[in-house]
Amino acid sequence: MKPTLYIVIPCYNEQEVLPITAPEFLQEIRKLQKNEMISEESRILFIDDGSKDNTWSIISDLARKDKTYCGIRQSRNRGHQNAVLAGLMEAKGKCDITISIDCDGQDDINAMDDMVKAYLDGCEVVYGVRSSRKTDTFFKRFTAQSFYKFLNRMGAEVVYNHADYRLISSRVLEEFANYKEVNLFLRGMVPLVGFKSTSVYYERHERIAGESHYPLKKMLALAFNGITSLSVKPLSMITGFGLTVSFLSFLGVLWAIIAQVVGNTVAGWASIICIVCFMGGIQLVCLGVIGEYIGKIYMEVKGRPRYIISERTDDKLENK
Repeated sequence: MKPTLYIVIPCYNEQEVLPITAPEFLQEIRKLQKNEMISEESRILFIDDGSKDNTWSIISDLARKDKTYCGIRQSRNRGHQNAVLAGLMEAKGKCDITISIDCDGQDDINAMDDMVKAYLDGCEVVYGVRSSRKTDTFFKRFTAQSFYKFLNRMGAEVVYNHADYRLISSRVLEEFANYKEVNLFLRGMVPLVGFKSTSVYYERHERIAGESHYPLKKMLALAFNGITSLSVKPLSMITGFGLTVSFLSFLGVLWAIIAQVVGNTVAGWASIICIVCFMGGIQLVCLGVIGEYIGKIYMEVKGRPRYIISERTDDKLENK
C-alpha cells in the first residue's frame, strides 16, 4: 500500500515567494504519485504563521483551485518552530509520512524522492542535510558550523548541518506528540524520539524571492534557545567554574596571609578593583544563565498552548 504524504510548509509574510514555489511543490507531489511512491491522497499543507501580508489569501486561493493544497492559519505569529509543530500535529492523523520544508525555495525539493525511498526501505526519520555551505557568507558559514559543534559538546544530540527539512513517519509523530515542551527546538527534539533514521544530502540554493526572516539576532536567539532547551551542561559548567574560582581564591587568601606574616605587603588599589570587577562580572553572567533556565521553567509550568489555529482552508471549502 502506497503511503500518504503531507508536505508541511511554514509561511510567514511569503506573498512574494509562495506563487513561485507552490507549483514546484505540486509538481514534486505529482512526480512521486506518477512513480507510484505515494498515494493520491497526499497533500501540501501550508501553515500561515500570523502573516501580515497576503500570504493567507494566496493559500486560500491555491486550496480553492486544487484539492492537493490545504492550509491552516495561526491566530498570531508564534515563530517558525511553533508553526512547523502545528503543521506536523495537524497532519499526524491524516497521513503516513510528513516532510517539513521552508517555502523559500532554498532547500532542494528533489531530495524528497530520496527521503521517500529511504522511508520505503524502513527508515522512520530521514534528515535533509546540506552537503555544503557555498551559498553562505564566510561569517554565516563559520557561525553555523561552530553552533552545531558547540551544541554537540553541550550534550545536545543534533544532526550536523541539518535544519528543519526532514521526513517523519506518523509512528514517530505519535510518540513525538508526548513531548510537551513549550520551548521548542525541533532539530534537537526529533533525535530524542529514536527509531531508525538516515540522512539525505542536498545542495542548498539562494532564496528565490523576498527577504530572509532569520537575521543574525534571531539566529543567535535560536542557538541560545537550543542550548538551554536541550542541555543543562551550562549549569554544570557554572558549578565547575565556581569551584575553580573558589580554589584560586583560596590560594590567594593563603598568599595574602603569608605575605602579611613576612611583612611583604603593598597596598594596591588597582589590583583590588580588577578582582572586584572580574568577580562581579562572572557572578552576573552566571546569574544570567541561571535566570534563563528559571525563565524556561516558568514558561513550562504555565502550560500555555504552543499554537492556536484560527482558520483552515477546509472549513471555507465546506461552507461553500
